[in-house]
Amino acid sequence: MPTRPSPGVARHPSLVRRHDIRRGSHSITTFGLVFGLAAGLLGLRPAPLLAADWPGFLGPDRNGISGETGLMDSFPATGPKVAWRVTAGVGMSGVSIADGRVVTMVEANGQQQVWAMQLATGKPLWRSTVAGAYRNGMGNGARATPTIAGDSVLVLTGEGMLASLSVKTGVVRWSRNVVKGLGGQVADYGMAGSPLVVGETVVVHTGAPGAAVAAFKLNDGSKAWTAADAPAGYSSPVLLKAGGRLQVVSFLGDKAVGLDPGKGTIFWKYPYVTDYDCNIATPLLHKGQVFLSSGENHGSVMLDLKKSGTGLVAQVAWESQGPGSVMRNEWQTSILLDGFLYGMDNVGGAGPITHLGCIEAATGKLAWKEKRFGKGNLIAADGKLWISTLKGELVLVAASPKGFRELARAEVIGPTRQAPALSGGKLILRDDSEIVCLEVKKVAP
Repeated sequence: MPTRPSPGVARHPSLVRRHDIRRGSHSITTFGLVFGLAAGLLGLRPAPLLAADWPGFLGPDRNGISGETGLMDSFPATGPKVAWRVTAGVGMSGVSIADGRVVTMVEANGQQQVWAMQLATGKPLWRSTVAGAYRNGMGNGARATPTIAGDSVLVLTGEGMLASLSVKTGVVRWSRNVVKGLGGQVADYGMAGSPLVVGETVVVHTGAPGAAVAAFKLNDGSKAWTAADAPAGYSSPVLLKAGGRLQVVSFLGDKAVGLDPGKGTIFWKYPYVTDYDCNIATPLLHKGQVFLSSGENHGSVMLDLKKSGTGLVAQVAWESQGPGSVMRNEWQTSILLDGFLYGMDNVGGAGPITHLGCIEAATGKLAWKEKRFGKGNLIAADGKLWISTLKGELVLVAASPKGFRELARAEVIGPTRQAPALSGGKLILRDDSEIVCLEVKKVAP
C-alpha cells in the first residue's frame, strides 16, 4: 500500500557538503506557446505569464522545469541563505508563485485555507477558508497545489471542493463540491489532482461516473463538459500537443485518456491499472509521445499516438513494467531534459527503497542509477536537479546522462514530499509546519 500520494551507485560523502539550516526575465515558455495555441483554437485570450513565475503544480509547463539560469552550483558552508521562514500548518499542497505572490494551501484552526504571501518577504497578504478540516489516515489537509491564472487562484480541497478566489484579495468568488455534485466518491487518499486552467475553463479529476474528468467555467463554476469513466487516481491533468492534437491528458486511476480541451471528446485511451488506483505522476510529452509511470512495482510506458478516424490510437513505443522496470515513479513526476528522463524509481509496493535514475526517453535504456538515493521530489533548472527529500534536505545533482554527480546537500526543513517551487532566484519548500524561502542565485565573487 502506498505511503501518501501527492508527487544507481553508492553516494560519495567526500564530495558532498552536509548542512543543517532548519533553524537559523523574460522568455517564451512552452506553456505560453501551448496555451496561446489553445486560446487561439478555442477563441480565447491567454493571460500574460512572466518567465520567472511558477504559477501552479510543477511550474509553468507542468513538467517541473524552470528556464532560470545563474543559479548556485554548490552551497556555502552554512547552506543556502534563508530569505524568510513562516510558521504554517499541515497539508501536502505544493507552492505556486506569480507576480510576486506565493500561494499554497494550509490546514489551520480546523480549516482548509488558502494562504498568499509576499515572495520577497514572506509577509502575509491574505488567508481565506475554503473548507473544513480534511482528515485522512495517509496525512491530513489538502493535497492539490493551487493554480494561479490571471486574477484568479483555483484550488481543490481534500474532499473535492473546487473554488476560485481573487489572487489580490483572497475573496472566494465561487465554490462547488465537484466530486459530490457529479455523484463521485472521494479517492481513498484524498483528491490530489491540481486544477488545470485551459482558456476560460478549469479542468479537474473527480472520478465520477461518466465524469472522471470535468471542466468548469472560470467565471461562475458552472459545468462546461465531463468525460470518461474511471477512478480519479492522484495525478494532475496536463495540456499537451501529442499525436498532432492539442489535448488534455489525464492519468486516471486505471487508464490514461486524451481529451478535446473544448468539448471533452475522448481522442484516445490506454488502460493502465495500478494497485490502489495509484497513478500519481503527471504525464510528460516527448516528441509528440506521452510518457506514463507509476509505482507499486508497475513501471513505465512511452505511448505513440497515431491518427485513427477522427481520433487517435495509443501504441506502445517502449515499455518497462514490473519489478525489473527501469523507472517506477511513486508520487514524483520525472524530469525530461535533452532527451533523458531523470526520476525516482521506487522499489516494491510503496516500499522504503527508492533509487534516482536516468533513462533515455526514446528507448527506455538505462543511463545510470544511484541506488538507495532515498525518497524525494524534484524539479530542474540551470542544468541541475533540485531535489527535496523526505528527510527535509535540498540536494543539488548535475543533470547529465553521463553519470550521477551530487553537487551539494543541506537540511533546510522538516520531512516533505512536495517538489520545490522556483521563481526569481528564490526556491520555496514547505512541510507540515513551515514554509521556507531560500536564496539560490549564484553569488558573484
